[in-house]
Amino acid sequence: MAAIFQGVGAAATLSSSPSNSFVPKKFLTSPRRSFCVPSSVVVRSDGSVNFDLNSKSRRAQQLVANATKADSSAASSSSNPGHELLLFEALREGLEEEMERDPCVCVMGEDVGHYGGSYKVTKDLAKKFGDLRVLDTPIAENSFTGMGIGAAMTGLRPVVEGMNMGFLLLAFNQISNNCGMLHYTSGGQFTIPIVIRGPGGVGRQLGAEHSQRLESYFQSIPGIQMVACSTPYNAKGLMKAAIRSENPVILFEHVLLYNLKERIPDEDYICNLEEAEMVRPGEHVTILTYSRMRYHVMQAAKTLVNKGYDPEVIDIRSLKPFDLYTIGNSVKKTHRVLIVEECMRTGGIGASLTAAITENFNDYLDAPIMCLSSQDVPTPYAGTLEEWTVVQPAQIVTAVEQLCQ
Repeated sequence: MAAIFQGVGAAATLSSSPSNSFVPKKFLTSPRRSFCVPSSVVVRSDGSVNFDLNSKSRRAQQLVANATKADSSAASSSSNPGHELLLFEALREGLEEEMERDPCVCVMGEDVGHYGGSYKVTKDLAKKFGDLRVLDTPIAENSFTGMGIGAAMTGLRPVVEGMNMGFLLLAFNQISNNCGMLHYTSGGQFTIPIVIRGPGGVGRQLGAEHSQRLESYFQSIPGIQMVACSTPYNAKGLMKAAIRSENPVILFEHVLLYNLKERIPDEDYICNLEEAEMVRPGEHVTILTYSRMRYHVMQAAKTLVNKGYDPEVIDIRSLKPFDLYTIGNSVKKTHRVLIVEECMRTGGIGASLTAAITENFNDYLDAPIMCLSSQDVPTPYAGTLEEWTVVQPAQIVTAVEQLCQ
C-alpha cells in the first residue's frame, strides 16, 4: 500500500497550500465569512408544507400565511435552472467534481472501488479515475485510516469512507492521536487535509452496532472539525468544502437521508464548514437540531404553527465548532431554546451546546434550556422499541408548549 501512495505522491508536490491551524470562529467580534452560498430551498420532511388554513386562531392563520408564502417562494425555485439529485448522488457529484479539479484528491475504504460503496456514494468513480485514486482496502479500519492520514501528510487529500460510522471506532486511535494532533505536535510542519465520512444514525432495525451516533465520541478530539449534512444541497457543499479544507474534517451522513431528493444549482458552490443554516425564522422559541432530526422538527413545526406558536428552526450543521454567531442572535430574539438531537443524552452534542449557550447567552434566556435526546440505551432491533429510543415529533410539540408557558 505504501508503494501505491509513493507512486501517486508525485502529484502531491503540486499542492502547496499554507499550513492553517484549526481556530474556532469568533462569533461576536469577527466578521462573518462570505464564501458560503446560502440555500434558498427549505427542505421539509415530506417535500412540502401544507398547513391547515381553517384554524380558529387568528394568530395561527397569520403564521400559516407567512409559512405558506415562504414555501411558495421555495417551490418557485424548483423552476430555476438546476438539477435534482438524491442526497447520495449529491455527495458523489461533489466528490467527483473535486477529484476532477484536484489530482491530489483520492478515495479509500472498503468496497469504494468497483462496487461503488455500500451506499453507492462512489459509484463509477473507479472507472473514471482508476484504482490508484479510488482504492479498495482490506477490512481493516485502523490500517487504512492511518494510511489516509499518512497520505495527507505527504500532500494528498484523501477521503476515507467508513462503511458504517460504528466501524470507525476501530480507528479511534488513528483519528485521535494522529489525525487530530499531528499538525500541532509537528509544530505546524504537517497539515492533515483528510475527510473521514460515512453513514451513521438510527436506521430501520439495523441493530445496536449499526445504529451508532458517534458525534459525541469525536467531538472531544482537539484539532478535528465535524459537520453533519441533512439535505442534498448542503451534502454537496459540505463535501466540497471539507475536501478543500486544510483541517481534518469528519462528515456525518445519516443512513435514512440518502434517498432524500432536492434541486441543487448547476454552478459550483461550497458551504461554510462553520456556519449554521436558518431553516425557518420565528419569534417564540429557538429549536436547534441537525441531521435527520431536522425533519422531525419541521414535522412538529406544522402542528406548532396551527397551535399559534412561531418556532425558529436552525440546522446547526457545524458540530465542531458551533456557529455561536447565528445561535446567539436567535437566542437574543426568542429567549427560549430547545435542542433536538439523535445523539445520546449523556455527553452528547446537546450537552455541549447547552453549556456553550449558558456560558455565552445566559442573560438572554427567559426559561431553562430544554434538550431532547436519544435514550442512553443500545438501540433495540425491534421496530417499536427502536422508535421509543429516538425523539419523535409529538415530544417536540410538548416541549415547545412547556417552554412557552
